Amino acid sequence: MYYENFERLCKERNVTPSQVSRSTGIATSTLTNWKKGNYTPKMEKLQKIADYFNVPVDFLTGRNFDQQKEYYVDEEAARIAQRIFETKGLRTLFDAAEDASPKDLELAAQLLKRLKGTNPDA
Repeated sequence: MYYENFERLCKERNVTPSQVSRSTGIATSTLTNWKKGNYTPKMEKLQKIADYFNVPVDFLTGRNFDQQKEYYVDEEAARIAQRIFETKGLRTLFDAAEDASPKDLELAAQLLKRLKGTNPDA
């Protein structure tokens, strides 16, 4: 069950197990053993994978996870998250902006508007 859910996430997000391995530090041999059923993943590794995919650990374990449950209560948040996920450039900007100060975010927004030619004050 663990690997099937992991494999589903990889397919949905268009990533390979090797890419996940490199990003999480979990050895590909561990994932292979997991796939063969030779290995029950430790919670620490499940959490790393869940964090990588931004899903609850319960999704990977299958415990009390309602597959129809939406991740977002707010429809606009779901729409924005989907656009960020689908657009590599937006994902890069989002990652870079995650720890930025409000002032830096405003400066970056002004710069992007200037680059796009949508800021009349430029």
